[in-house]
Amino acid sequence: MPVTMTHDPDLAMLAFDEAPIGIVLTERRIIKSCNVTFATLFGYDRSELINQSFRMLYSTRREFDAIRDIGLKPLQEKGLYSDERIMKRRDGSPFWCRFRAHTLTPDDPLQRTVLSFAKISDTVPKSQLTPRERQIVLQLSKGQTSKEIARTLSLSPRTIEDVRSRLLKKFGVRNAAELLAHMTGLDI
Repeated sequence: MPVTMTHDPDLAMLAFDEAPIGIVLTERRIIKSCNVTFATLFGYDRSELINQSFRMLYSTRREFDAIRDIGLKPLQEKGLYSDERIMKRRDGSPFWCRFRAHTLTPDDPLQRTVLSFAKISDTVPKSQLTPRERQIVLQLSKGQTSKEIARTLSLSPRTIEDVRSRLLKKFGVRNAAELLAHMTGLDI
């Protein structure tokens, strides 16, 4: 016997609000709609986020711009982008999450985009990374280059390259993107 589907806006809104991942609709990186899970994940009330720039969820303008630049090309080419990244809650506490983006306007990818954020972890086994490695992975997750990380941490670019190389070897990966993907389940 065929199942008859009816459209019930209340049920659709319930599914959106109670989804186990944070979901947000943006227009030009301005939050236009988000579910309760998204707001709670970041430590805000939903009303505090609506019509606000995504910039408020990043520590610096540079980080905000770098994240845009990393995802823009895949959104233009495939309409989709995903990664794992460290985000910060309103109180400054970090969490590691899986991020996905889908543009609804492929010709202008940031015009209207649906994003999801799924928390992976709040804790990290400290023995996995040295304090210096944790600092560098955190900066890599913000999209910084070795030179930018060196400036941020007041170290030489050569030191950063040495630590990056050690991290790639330690985790058996080829580049920073693979390293960050490998860190799934860890919070720095």
